[in-house]
Amino acid sequence: MAKGELTYDDFLQRLNIQDILIDAGYHLNRRDGLRYPSYIRTDNSGIRIRGDKFIVTANGKCCFQPPQQKLYNVISFIKAFPEKFSEYRSGVSPDRLVNLVCNRLLHNPIEDRPIRIVQPKKDTVQFNLSDYDIHRFDPDNKETHKRFYPYFKNRGIDIFTQIAFAEHFILTSKHRADGLSYANLSFPLVLPKEPDKIVGLEERGRPKMDGSGSYKGKAEGSNSSEGLWIARFGNEPLHKAGGISWFESAYDAMAFYQIHRGTIPIYPGKAFSFQQVEHLQICRYEECWLPLQT
Repeated sequence: MAKGELTYDDFLQRLNIQDILIDAGYHLNRRDGLRYPSYIRTDNSGIRIRGDKFIVTANGKCCFQPPQQKLYNVISFIKAFPEKFSEYRSGVSPDRLVNLVCNRLLHNPIEDRPIRIVQPKKDTVQFNLSDYDIHRFDPDNKETHKRFYPYFKNRGIDIFTQIAFAEHFILTSKHRADGLSYANLSFPLVLPKEPDKIVGLEERGRPKMDGSGSYKGKAEGSNSSEGLWIARFGNEPLHKAGGISWFESAYDAMAFYQIHRGTIPIYPGKAFSFQQVEHLQICRYEECWLPLQT
């Protein structure tokens, strides 16, 4: 610690919570009539913002926001509501923000250094289907069906639905340096503009013996922002599709099909990205619909 640098103990001793509330844009509510001071915020017209009130405790060191009873001191208030302070920037460390705010209020100049924002590590690995051993479901060969049975049994997806979707799922085992092999049920991700090019895999592991959950994820290097799992029944091009259904998972699409026996599901994942929707210019809005998760 540099000489003369203030600590959290200094902040707690030399500042009270009312200093922090005022700096965060709150005003003393003289009309409240409560035993202890309360602070409120107003909009640009000077009208009180309902539900945004803090009451100061007896010692003046903490406050709480009714009806909740959670107490905030000088430090925890800044960390809990960082956007209320002028020093806040996206990605700033909470501890750094506390130091900036408290030192300013105590008129103690500190080193002016750029705010360090941690950037997420970018995945540079490119997906390559040749890194996997592939087992396909052949509707005309019952022997190929056996390895898929554990992945669909607990989902209640019958053999007729599996046959209908046979071209749209595979079993994959990645080549590993340690010689181990783990198979996953995989749903190929493609780009609507290049439907024959696989850019990743949505993976589901084999259910555990005790019936608990199984692995769920994407193959390394998958293009998750643009890739879609698309199941088509027929050879018509995508832009001539009569309707499009969006599902949270491929399992959901297959279950929905099993109940209704027919529709064209398109699965972008739990959260739709801008790129996924942007590249999917193949239908009018009134022809696209989202059924509830099954």
